[in-house]
Amino acid sequence: MTTLTRRSLLGTAAGAAAIAALPRAAFAKELLRMSTLGPGTSPNLVMTTFANIVNGALPAYEIQLNATGAATRHVLEVAMGRSDFCMSSPAIHALMRNKAAMYAKIDEAPELVKKLRTVLNFPMGVYHIAVYGDSGITSMDQIAGKRVFLGPPGGAAFATMNRLFKAVAGLEEGKDYEAVKLGWDAAAAAFQDGNIDVYCNPTNAPSPALTQIAVTNEIRFLGIPADKLETEAVQKLVGRPGFSAAVLPAGVYGDNQLNDSDATTLGVTVGIVANENADEEMIYQMTKAFYAGVEEAGESAPWLRAVTPAAAVKDINLALHPGSLRALTELGVEIPDAAQG
Repeated sequence: MTTLTRRSLLGTAAGAAAIAALPRAAFAKELLRMSTLGPGTSPNLVMTTFANIVNGALPAYEIQLNATGAATRHVLEVAMGRSDFCMSSPAIHALMRNKAAMYAKIDEAPELVKKLRTVLNFPMGVYHIAVYGDSGITSMDQIAGKRVFLGPPGGAAFATMNRLFKAVAGLEEGKDYEAVKLGWDAAAAAFQDGNIDVYCNPTNAPSPALTQIAVTNEIRFLGIPADKLETEAVQKLVGRPGFSAAVLPAGVYGDNQLNDSDATTLGVTVGIVANENADEEMIYQMTKAFYAGVEEAGESAPWLRAVTPAAAVKDINLALHPGSLRALTELGVEIPDAAQG
């Protein structure tokens, strides 16, 4: 039996006619790489949703997700044209421009950030600092001697929570408490199994993972006390690009959430970026398709309701890609000067 290949099929008149009759997308689908954070994070949820919506609505494209590695590295790959999309943040853009922190030894960083364009921003969420109701922990100063998940080692969340606990309670990682070294997904499972005392995650509320836990367990979220919020150390965290003081509402996780009042915490904005040379029409179509899909999906996925066209330009400090600029303008978004390019 002869194996039918595209080459042999093209060798016959009937085969040529059959190929001509097939949809153009059958052979013209463009594969695109999108890098994000690992499972268990709101960027992974939002960007997986972006890929699924685009792949379903625009058959000419297929976005393939990469959920390994760090965002600080992913942005360099996109800027150099080695990847198509990635999660980034206003904080990362500021560090690249100033050749600071992890970019201190990368001389090209200030030029590379100029090659990036914002597709859209979205709220990464608010920092949830979760404990079980029967733990006896009601404030940050009581985490001394406990096992704490700050975020994956070397990541931005780990550094942020490390600084927050020191600023609020004077507690140092490795000295006053144990920082558990796990990835996002493994940490959520460990907290659910009772192997972690304090679980930190910047995510939109209600988080699917924490909602699942709160169905059968009493939980409490620790907040920044009012008398600590205005201190210099906390204000340095709040004042970073893309960061703000935010509220985690009481009751958002139902009757098993023990907070009597809203918890004050940190809010974070992140985004999807592309290379400046990405096709304008492609980005335009993807942006329009995404928000149309999100509006529909928000009915059954409450965490998606914070992902809106208006949020696409919140805290923005990197110009919008022309395709996104056109799409968001058509969606009625007021475009700030920082997004104009």
